[in-house]
Amino acid sequence: MKQLATLALLSTLATSAFAHSRVDSTTPKNGAVIAKAPVEIGFDFASDIRLTRVVMIYQDHPAVRLDLSGQTGFDRVFKLPFQSMGEGTYQIEWRGLGKDGHAMQGDFWFSVD
Repeated sequence: MKQLATLALLSTLATSAFAHSRVDSTTPKNGAVIAKAPVEIGFDFASDIRLTRVVMIYQDHPAVRLDLSGQTGFDRVFKLPFQSMGEGTYQIEWRGLGKDGHAMQGDFWFSVD
């Protein structure tokens, strides 16, 4: 009986771990060095998520929240308008909510050279 309870607990923990969405890819790619700033950035998640906050950090400037007004539901692929501030390194931080109710967050960066 003890083994059955342990197996059930491990199964539940594994299911919860896999329920969280991860970013499969970003546009531009994480760590990319590109010649021209993009007009939009993109996220491709492994499962549905609702983005709740995306912030751009550029060098010594204050952080800028990106417009999520067009993002009203859960999805896997997101494209957001991007306003270039010139050459340099950009860090994009995101927060979201998975369909399972868990909060998630992450970031990526790219440079315009």
